[in-house]
Amino acid sequence: MPGLLISQNCISQTHLVIGSTALSLTRVSKSLECGANVILIAPKTSEATQTLAVWETEIQAKEASYPNFTWIQREFQDDDLTILGRDEVDNVVDTVFVALHSTSVLGTRISALCKRLRIPVNVADSPALSTFTLLSTHTDGPLQIGVTTSGKGCRLASRIRREIVSSLPRDIAQACNKVGELKRTIEKDDAQDLDHQSATLDALYHDVGQNDDDAVQNHKFNQLVLEEENDLEKSRDLKKKQRLRWLSQVVEYYPFAQLAAISIDDLSSQYRQGNSFTTNEGVPNKKGSIALVGSGPGAPGLLTTSALAAITTADLVLADKLVPAGVLDLIPRHVETFIARKFPGNAEAAQEELLNMGIAALKEGKSVVRLKQGDPYLFGRGAEEYLFFSKHGYRPTVIPGITSALSGPLLAAISPTHREVADQVLICTGTGRKGAAPTIPEFVESRTTIFLMALHRLADVTIWLRDAGWRMDVPCAIIERASCPDQRVIRTTLEHVAEAFETAGSRPPGILVIGKSCAVIEQIPEGQTWMIDEGCTLF
Repeated sequence: MPGLLISQNCISQTHLVIGSTALSLTRVSKSLECGANVILIAPKTSEATQTLAVWETEIQAKEASYPNFTWIQREFQDDDLTILGRDEVDNVVDTVFVALHSTSVLGTRISALCKRLRIPVNVADSPALSTFTLLSTHTDGPLQIGVTTSGKGCRLASRIRREIVSSLPRDIAQACNKVGELKRTIEKDDAQDLDHQSATLDALYHDVGQNDDDAVQNHKFNQLVLEEENDLEKSRDLKKKQRLRWLSQVVEYYPFAQLAAISIDDLSSQYRQGNSFTTNEGVPNKKGSIALVGSGPGAPGLLTTSALAAITTADLVLADKLVPAGVLDLIPRHVETFIARKFPGNAEAAQEELLNMGIAALKEGKSVVRLKQGDPYLFGRGAEEYLFFSKHGYRPTVIPGITSALSGPLLAAISPTHREVADQVLICTGTGRKGAAPTIPEFVESRTTIFLMALHRLADVTIWLRDAGWRMDVPCAIIERASCPDQRVIRTTLEHVAEAFETAGSRPPGILVIGKSCAVIEQIPEGQTWMIDEGCTLF
């Protein structure tokens, strides 16, 4: 059975290391790195081997360098466990590492003593005697990655860790630091701006555990936040809710390279003010060009060759925040790239910012690509942008993209049309302009209905469908991050879809597919109300 993986704060704890082996030196070094007070118990040996001489030299160097390290040169005594610890825990040591050879019977005795005293103990090469094991770890600034095979893989954990580390973005530690800095900035500003009691702050940050590393995206991640125009008395709490949701979306959508290079002042100003970009009225040397480009559902392999040519030859790429990192990574480094800052409640201001940035670049004679998720004209505001740029004298080129509305079902083993099951397909939006409720279509038995932008208000959508006469036992599926390696498909019925989604959590972007076609290829096992399929592999 797999163990519970934790990251422990060891500052000022007392770690007891027992043994005069190379492993004991490793345990001492690691505990000192973590800020623990380390006590090594090992007799000074009279054997004149080169290995022991090197070990003793290293230990003496540690003593000279670390005031929180002590070497007690004698054999272990049972009461060491209860007299060498901190005063605040009645002198009981916090953790014990036994670094003796596996043939030593002392490890068995120490293990039994520690278990009786409830002291965490690790005995080298003896999982049965240990209450915890150590992971193969990688540390880069604030980022720590640990791998364990639960004792099954010998040195395999180390190899797996190396493979994982080799695939990490170069600036991953800087990205972690920037996100932490931005989070502290938001919390500081909110605390200064809040006139209420601390209980209000607790209510504001009400999703308990959402700041912890084991937090998952819950179903509220993309929940609708309405925009309110000309309302100077808009709730401060609502604005703070927008900021926190925005930070979560920055973390989810921005490529790591962008997170590492992010400007805290720039982003802080954006969420405080929501100001639009100021255009540059300079005189151009040539007439600029604009292309509205669909980036497809997510996988770089589903980008069209025309779209690839456009993003690799542009001067400026203005990308939707939902365009996956794999597609953005195809943009050459010399091409300026800007990702839409559409945090919740600020969609209109962010859209205006993108349009103004595009006009400014066009007036400078630049080649501009407006990179959109899916297809520009299918609920992508493509026609609005076409008319906007045309009005300013720049007629866009439009490059189609593969829409997730049709590719998503295919990749989820759903055929939207199927003889004697579905003879028509309807694509709808779940959110009207400024968050308005959509027009709900009538229920047609032989139709596959696909909703985009509906998951953030899924419970409402299911109620609207029920009230419009839809059968609640009709099969449906939620398809998230279609075509990406972390694609997820939740198969259920309309009756249970909101509950299933709330239980599984959110993994945006996603679509809702409803109709009997959802159960043609894949069926939910009898006795289950939903099932979840993970992953997608493309050639």
